Amino acid sequence: MFKLTIHYPPFTIHYPISHLRYDKRCSSPGAIVNNFRQAATAGEFLITAEVAPPKGGDVAHMVQMANCLKGRVHAVNITDGSRAVMRMSPFAASLILLQQGIEPVCQFACRDRNRIGLQGDLLGAHALGIQNILALTGDPIKAGDCPTAKAVFDLEAVRLLKIVDNLNRGLDGNDKPLPDGAVDLFVGAAVDPQSKSISGLQRRFEQKVAAGAQFFQSQLITDFEILDKFMNRVASGYDKPVLAGIFLLKSAKNAEFINRNVPGVEIPQEIIDRLARSPEPLREGIQIAAEQVQLASKLCQGVHLMAVKREDLIPQILDLAGIAPLNLKS
Repeated sequence: MFKLTIHYPPFTIHYPISHLRYDKRCSSPGAIVNNFRQAATAGEFLITAEVAPPKGGDVAHMVQMANCLKGRVHAVNITDGSRAVMRMSPFAASLILLQQGIEPVCQFACRDRNRIGLQGDLLGAHALGIQNILALTGDPIKAGDCPTAKAVFDLEAVRLLKIVDNLNRGLDGNDKPLPDGAVDLFVGAAVDPQSKSISGLQRRFEQKVAAGAQFFQSQLITDFEILDKFMNRVASGYDKPVLAGIFLLKSAKNAEFINRNVPGVEIPQEIIDRLARSPEPLREGIQIAAEQVQLASKLCQGVHLMAVKREDLIPQILDLAGIAPLNLKS
């Protein structure tokens, strides 16, 4: 048995490569349980959360936060340079989560790699047992910590989805056969139900479905009436699960910062006032997030929880929302 050994004091990761059966009869990984795909196929209420890779070499905090989510979410998103901030490779971080028994959704952004690099990384993700992919265009460079970096954007999300679909069918991005076999990736896309242009939103959603998106995770939802309209007017015609983005607000100041700095998001003044009045704003934020999970459960097929640097609070949110622990296969 071959092992990939990674040393991250105070722990060492030994990632077994024995499930990769490289022979002419089988070019794909052996039996690896994909709880997220199985739950989506079965029509279960889907729960995912988001964890950022470290901005440095120590993965201890990332692993600690992800471990808090075991048994409560179907999969954990690992971001790919979110907000154009340099962080550890999402593939390395996803592999580390796999070793911890946590199923990742590895984000792929088009900003930093051309189609050659993206395809190579997709093949590598498959070979390492990373099965869930979220195809993204990527945030603009000017939003991040390296504003003079050069953006690539050889592709955008729809074209990346088409490439993943090709790879799943044993073809490369030029429609030529892959001599070493197809991959098996469960790919999704992002959606913003609060987009001001409903026609543009519908067109983009339909393009992503046609390109191969199997699920959708939404941006931060603040208006659930708009989410309801999106589900009825746009998403209802397609058998693709939509997970509503739920964000843990830690204080009124946190909410105001998001309103100033996140385009397309407007947290209602009512919520800001609740946070400002509360003697324990973090506890109030947990309660608000739980209420939003309950609202989303009546409108769409799942929730995508974001609790930046406090992912350990997500189980409390789910408990308050009445969401029981999951019975996941290992």
